[in-house]
Amino acid sequence: MNYTPLHYQIALTLLSGIGPIRAKELLLSVDNVGILFHDSPKELERSTRYNASFFRKLNRKEAISKADDIINYNKRNNVNALFYTDPDYPYRLKNCVDSPIILYTKGDMDLNHSKMVAIVGTRNATSYGKNLCAELITSFKDINVSVVSGLAVGIDACAHRHCLDNDLVTYGVLGNGIDRVYPAGHSALSEKIINSGGLISEFPPGTPPNRENFPKRNRIVAGLCDATIVIESRTRGGSLITARLANDYNRDVFAYPGSVHCETSQGCNALIANQSAHLMQSPEDFLTLMNWENKTAKAATQRKLFPDLSQKQKEIVSCISKEQQIQIDVLSVKTNLPVSQLNVALFTLEMEGVIVSLPGKKYSLA
Repeated sequence: MNYTPLHYQIALTLLSGIGPIRAKELLLSVDNVGILFHDSPKELERSTRYNASFFRKLNRKEAISKADDIINYNKRNNVNALFYTDPDYPYRLKNCVDSPIILYTKGDMDLNHSKMVAIVGTRNATSYGKNLCAELITSFKDINVSVVSGLAVGIDACAHRHCLDNDLVTYGVLGNGIDRVYPAGHSALSEKIINSGGLISEFPPGTPPNRENFPKRNRIVAGLCDATIVIESRTRGGSLITARLANDYNRDVFAYPGSVHCETSQGCNALIANQSAHLMQSPEDFLTLMNWENKTAKAATQRKLFPDLSQKQKEIVSCISKEQQIQIDVLSVKTNLPVSQLNVALFTLEMEGVIVSLPGKKYSLA
């Protein structure tokens, strides 16, 4: 049978004992992923730092066969597979050392959207938390924010539903294969999400919602986004794992405080007290710190105020203006300037008050 590069890419994730970090290491050792399945263990020993016995133990034939089954399933069910080197692979997530090699997605995806925020919280949401969630999502309506959450009951589902009500793009990240919905009661919600964003999973079709999958799911939620907002959390649970991962990835974390007598606010209060999250008392607190206010009129004014920019500076400002905010690596590609030269130009523009730097090596017009 003639296998495609996608067969080998998916098969790489199905090899026993090889996680995302080791898989990326192996990819750096070979010219293409197919070599890992065609070359003999002795040949692979010469091209990688692993010995031949390591490769003899790998389930390479079984992985290829299963990859073919997955590709056939994906074709029948409109599921896409994004490999780590695919240009559409989310750049924020790619910058995380443990990012997945493959993402299975279903829906209309723009995982490199200019504003991505994760909203997470307790499964036992109170009316206080639900009202905060509704207020927050409503504030996003005019600034084109995409919201990521985990499709769980409680705050996750509340965030997804309010996004749908406000015509905002929302993504649900799954702790199981993309062929099933967990919890089962969210089947109708997941279909609506597919039509207004999409579902994402690193797990191949057929994977059940095992307990150990959900911390892995949480790292994708955090890694996809510029910031994570925690709305109600106990002192232990998935929301605090997501917040910790976001901090590890140098992303901003926000938390709403709550009553010291309320169990579902204790986790948020602890994040704030430990300086692991910004205190958030209103949507404006978040939007101001992220510099996500609506700046359309202000951007037009800026272009008039700085007519004496060099051609290179004008190109940079034009790119930033179109995106509202942009990460430096993306800006480097769009302007065809090396990051070293771009840093100098950006520093000059910032000193002149034309642009401002944001968390995550991003820039926007001042």
